[in-house]
Amino acid sequence: MRFPAFAGLAPARLERLLAASQLLRVPAGSILFDADQPCRGFPLVLEGAVRVVMNAPSGREIMLYRVDPGQGCIMSGGCLLGHSDYAARGIAEEDVLLLSIPPAPFNELMLEFEPFRRFVFGMYGERLAEVMQLVEEVAFRRLDERLAQLLIHRGPVIEATHQKLADELGSVREIVSRLLRSFESRGWVKLERERITLTDPKSLAALGAPA
Repeated sequence: MRFPAFAGLAPARLERLLAASQLLRVPAGSILFDADQPCRGFPLVLEGAVRVVMNAPSGREIMLYRVDPGQGCIMSGGCLLGHSDYAARGIAEEDVLLLSIPPAPFNELMLEFEPFRRFVFGMYGERLAEVMQLVEEVAFRRLDERLAQLLIHRGPVIEATHQKLADELGSVREIVSRLLRSFESRGWVKLERERITLTDPKSLAALGAPA
């Protein structure tokens, strides 16, 4: 079961919840929500992945976190609980199947069903830790170290454009491309169109290792 938090919900109530919720199929690249838009539901991802990003006026983008199958979007939960608009953008990273719980049932579950409440607040704790780590990396670590760490995490073969990697790192494509060409000249990676193959992961790991 993707969401064990619902295992203890009475069958009749679960049936009402599913009837009130909306099952959505969203193609890759679609914007699920955007900054300053109102929140219309709490999405639970069943298939695919959603990345939540912030955009600067200059057009630069930084990824805050990713929502994978079996997870919900805490940005949406925060907006529903705080009666506020979105402060970031949610983009379908690949084809996504999700269940959107409307505001009223979401608030009822938060008040009355402890397993669901623990599920939501547990995700808040995880995401807060991720965002704090992101702030630390952006503020205190060099970009080449962060890029090396990202490649090791995603390798040994990364199917992605330089722009997509730059977005994840909160940088610009030109700088990331320059660093990748530097890695290639050292024999650490092989660059192809929208593909990066790690040829010396040990050297990359040494560069990307926290000090």
